Amino acid sequence: MTSSTRWFLVILAVLAVIAILFTLVLVSLLGGADERTEVVTSGSGDKIAVVDIKGEITSSEDVVRQLKKYRGMSSVKAVLLHIDSPGGGVVASQEMYEEVRKTRDAGTPVVVSMGSLAASGGYYVACGASRIVANRGTLTGSIGVIAEFLQLQELLGKIGVDVKTIKSGKLKDSGTQTRKMTEEEQKYFQGLMDDVHRQFIGVVERERHLSAAQTRSLADGRVYTGEQAVSLGLVDTLGTYEDAVSIAAAMAGIDGEPAIVKERKRRSWIESMAGDVTEEMRAIKEELLAQPVLSFRFTGSR
Repeated sequence: MTSSTRWFLVILAVLAVIAILFTLVLVSLLGGADERTEVVTSGSGDKIAVVDIKGEITSSEDVVRQLKKYRGMSSVKAVLLHIDSPGGGVVASQEMYEEVRKTRDAGTPVVVSMGSLAASGGYYVACGASRIVANRGTLTGSIGVIAEFLQLQELLGKIGVDVKTIKSGKLKDSGTQTRKMTEEEQKYFQGLMDDVHRQFIGVVERERHLSAAQTRSLADGRVYTGEQAVSLGLVDTLGTYEDAVSIAAAMAGIDGEPAIVKERKRRSWIESMAGDVTEEMRAIKEELLAQPVLSFRFTGSR
């Protein structure tokens, strides 16, 4: 075997190893359905399950799964939702709200502890709880809907790109990035926004026991501090995370220090090796692939 042949085989082997590792990383990133979890418990009394809602809301699957699981466990006496989120997708927020409400109505107390931000979709989800607790400086509210459309037609023209669209139905390509939005299309999208906004307002009015006039006056998209939100009736009381735990324990009739039950994702060996790089790649995937068209989202968080 010649020297050049040996080098060729070595290079080929290295490339094969790299390809295999790259494939395994992709499988680990995209195959999230098989992720295993384990339960972490602290304390010694009856159990309170903690469910985190952190960051932008793009999917309801994980939170809904946890709520259904804990609602069916007789050993779990209350659920504590820890929300630190600017909101996100309309449907994902609505699905989580419905599951929170079902848990509350089934007789399991649900207490929300708001972190630094529990706005828009984050607030929507909180409305289904038995009790809402916020810190004084928490930003919450932002009762509104948003949709953003990039307008790239001028840029495309400058670089010599032309797009030809063939469609049936005059509004089929509404919102396209390749031409200016017409006045009719703006009215069409505004109608969608107004209808989803009406749904949001209806939930706040019903769950917070406010009049229609009160709710509409608060639902212009602005955020409120925790102190303001309490005075306006959007939040029940001020308190820390530990205060929320105590409130949940009292509502569930737990004596002594409650046991805190919380899921923790168990990393695969690939994720353990890749560390933060894997998490960054997963975040990029969510940013690119999971962005909803309509959002209950506080834009000041970006």
